[in-house]
Amino acid sequence: MNIDFTDKVVLVTGASAGIGESTALLFAALGAKLSLVGRNEGKLRAVAAACHKLRGLQPLPIVADLGTDEGVEKTAKETLDHFGKLDVLVNNAGISARTCLQLAEMATFDEVFRIDVRGVYNLTRLLVPALVQSKGNVVNVSSIAATVVAVGSLPYGMAKAALDHFTRLVALELAPKGVRVNAVSPGVTVSNIVKRMTGYTEEQYQEWLSFAAAATPMGKVCEGEDIARMIVHLASDHSRLVTGTIVEVDGGLRFAPPANLLSQQMKS
Repeated sequence: MNIDFTDKVVLVTGASAGIGESTALLFAALGAKLSLVGRNEGKLRAVAAACHKLRGLQPLPIVADLGTDEGVEKTAKETLDHFGKLDVLVNNAGISARTCLQLAEMATFDEVFRIDVRGVYNLTRLLVPALVQSKGNVVNVSSIAATVVAVGSLPYGMAKAALDHFTRLVALELAPKGVRVNAVSPGVTVSNIVKRMTGYTEEQYQEWLSFAAAATPMGKVCEGEDIARMIVHLASDHSRLVTGTIVEVDGGLRFAPPANLLSQQMKS
């Protein structure tokens, strides 16, 4: 059975780069009608244009900060006003921070939880009625940082652990209504988030990726497409009885976390 999202409306947050961009492009190639959310208008519109070229369907780009109630409400309203329904919600937008308890400032904690947890909670809450009506589903993008403990992963790891439990709780609540809720938990994935977080040059970032790949049992880090394929699989009818599940896509990294990966970087 081929995966086909023709006439399905899919909302992807954090769609302007990285995993979100890869996910948007894959859904577009499969015929989905897309609502794409991001904070960088230029990059978001570039992704929307690339999606349009694949199947001729024009995505709805929404520039919004999902860490604010205004941004969340704008996203939900504009999506439903434009398409009239929603079949799949992909909660991908998130930020990270490289810090530990002895160095952390509360402003950093608040910013990470505001986007990675509160924004997801609020957007999902507002869109549940539409998802119940369509018998749709939610796919949250978590991280192995939720379960793999490393110095330097506060408060990001805490936020993703909260997201995993949110996934399980909401899946249980919505299952009787025919709505599935799952999460994908990526390992180290090629994106700009580490460079933004650390200030690495491109050369330093490539060295970091090489170090992470060497510490991964399968010897490779993830690409955005690897995560996108799992998101699409979970959102499709191939997974019609899968709910409350967190699926790791990490090359086995959860079994062998890189020794002092983050603590080494903290010292650099």
